[in-house]
Amino acid sequence: MTKKILLAGESWVSTATHIKGFDQFATVTYHTGADDLLKALKGGPFDVTFMPSHEAQRDFPQTMDALSAYDAVVLSDIGANTLLLHPDTWIKSQTTPNRLKLIRDYVQSGGGLLMFGGYYSFQGINGGARYRKTAVEEVLPVACLPYDDRVEVPEGFAAEVTGKPDHPILKGIGKDWPVLLGFNEVEVKPGAEVLATVSSEYGSLPLLVTGTYGKGRTVAWTSDVGPHWLSPDFVAWKGYKTLFEQMLAWATGRD
Repeated sequence: MTKKILLAGESWVSTATHIKGFDQFATVTYHTGADDLLKALKGGPFDVTFMPSHEAQRDFPQTMDALSAYDAVVLSDIGANTLLLHPDTWIKSQTTPNRLKLIRDYVQSGGGLLMFGGYYSFQGINGGARYRKTAVEEVLPVACLPYDDRVEVPEGFAAEVTGKPDHPILKGIGKDWPVLLGFNEVEVKPGAEVLATVSSEYGSLPLLVTGTYGKGRTVAWTSDVGPHWLSPDFVAWKGYKTLFEQMLAWATGRD
């Protein structure tokens, strides 16, 4: 049976100023960060709707009925403000549903929630993702720090698999994972299960954590889904597809 997934985030716009002597001009480019993940998941057991960040601000579901059309929601590199500040609130000063609370209630009723790491995940760059002390943090199996939580590891680190090899998310993947280049630092909540950590040199901090909230299941993956924190070797690794598919399968299961 195909399960429906809503992946929100993983897009951004960059501007550049080109100066050539006396003359200058500006360019704007649009980027997406989930291309490798979407390619890996294509044709599998999940029907993924990709909602880039600029679309999610307006189009992310505002009702339980609309959100419940999906078996799981993935928030990946999308800050809390994007979901809190619908254009009707930001531009017109109208009241709109609090979509962070909606996500919490969705999980409590049996939906799955996954948060993948990035500059605007968990607490994020300069603390700008702002999920600390929100309804989404309440649901996650990890707690956010009160400040910039990024840990850059340019030399790379190897994950340490701590969960049982027969766990549904880890099954068939083994313990030899390719290099990662960074992650978001978080704290594990009581009762959550840590399946993998970063290297001991970086304090064996959480990398892959699962939990439950009400009738739903939650997953925190504190590194990226593609560049820059995922090395080319990680993306090309045969376990890449399996790892993320099994995260989704576990999150959309029911106890």
